[in-house]
Amino acid sequence: MMSLKTTLAASALILAGSFGLWSLVPASPAQAQDTAPAAEAPAMEIKDMALGPVDAPVTLIEYASYTCPHCATFHKQIFKPLKTDYIDTGKVRFVYREVYFNQDRPAFWAAMVARCGGEMRYFAIQDSIFARQQEWLSINNPADMVESLKKSGLVNGLDKTALDACMQDATLAQGMLDLFNENMAEYDIQGTPTLIINGTKHANMSYADLKTILDAELAKE
Repeated sequence: MMSLKTTLAASALILAGSFGLWSLVPASPAQAQDTAPAAEAPAMEIKDMALGPVDAPVTLIEYASYTCPHCATFHKQIFKPLKTDYIDTGKVRFVYREVYFNQDRPAFWAAMVARCGGEMRYFAIQDSIFARQQEWLSINNPADMVESLKKSGLVNGLDKTALDACMQDATLAQGMLDLFNENMAEYDIQGTPTLIINGTKHANMSYADLKTILDAELAKE
C-alpha cells in the first residue's frame, strides 16, 4: 500500500501559454504563495463519480490514484467482481475519489482525461487507464505521457478536438483540485487504495475479505 503524505495544500492554478497543464500544480505550497499565477480559474462544482443506486444499503468509497500500482491491481482483480456481485445488483453504491499525492501530475492528468468523458464514459476510460498504467507511466516526456493518456479517451468515443479543449479547461482543473482537498480532509487519507465502507476506513484487502465486510453490513439491514 502506498503511504504518501499529501502536500497538495495549495490549489492555485498556473496556466501560462504552451506551459499549460505542465505547471498545473505548484512544485510546493511555498511556490503557490510566492508566484503570481498567469491565470486563475473560477470555482466550479465537481462531483464524485459513482455507480449503483443512491439508496443502496452500503456505500463504498474508494480513494485511489491512477499512478498507484496497487490501485490498478484493485481494479483489475477486485472491482470487476465487486461490480457484478454488489454494485449491479443494487446492494452497494460505489464512489470513486481521485487522489493526487505530492503534486502527482500524471495522476491528475489521468483523472482529467477520465473526467473529460463525463459520467457516461468515466468508468470505461478509467478501466483503460488502469489497464495501460505501465505503458503511459513509462513515458518520461510530459507531453508524450498526456498524449498516451488521451488514447484511453479516444478509444472510448471521445472526439480529439473536444478532448484537447477539455484538457486545457482551467475551470475543470480548479474544480478537481478543490474537490480533492475536500475529500482528503474528510477521512484523513494517507495511502491508496483506501476503502470507506459505510463510514469506516479500511486498508486495501482481498476480495474475499471485502465480501465478508460487505455481507456483514448488508446483514444489518
